[in-house]
Amino acid sequence: MLPPYRVFRLPASTAPARFVFDKSAGSLPIDLEPYYGWWLISGRTKAVLEWLDPEAFVFVQCTVRVPHGSYDGPDYWICDVVRVLDALDEAQSRLTIRTEDDPRSLKFGKKVYLTMLGSKLIFTEAAVGKAHIFRMAHSEADVVCDQDMKDACKSAGLMHSQCRPY
Repeated sequence: MLPPYRVFRLPASTAPARFVFDKSAGSLPIDLEPYYGWWLISGRTKAVLEWLDPEAFVFVQCTVRVPHGSYDGPDYWICDVVRVLDALDEAQSRLTIRTEDDPRSLKFGKKVYLTMLGSKLIFTEAAVGKAHIFRMAHSEADVVCDQDMKDACKSAGLMHSQCRPY
């Protein structure tokens, strides 16, 4: 059964994504890098995410090349958080809730959450259930995870694009 929210999500049947890692163009990716609305993750990160909450994600393997020679590094994947929950307790939360009024928007006439510095988000336990990570309905760009997810990533020594442990 599909969720009632229309979001652009990564299909599991997507062909392997092709990447060229060129160290001369900057630093190479580590365990988790933002990649548009998705993440570029290492095999180590994939193992942690699959272990903790396998139904929350779709993974597409990457084919990695380097400009000279052959790539002999770790596997990489494009990862998408595909679980979307309508779990926000609007009455207890502090954020801006509005109706999209731009007729050019795909969300025209629909509820939109605007989260920013100073927002306070409270979720209903019944709606979250056993989920460790999800996207918010009405704000699918926002990914929310629980302390178990954060602790698992930290225990595994995973690094994100800011080059520090989670």
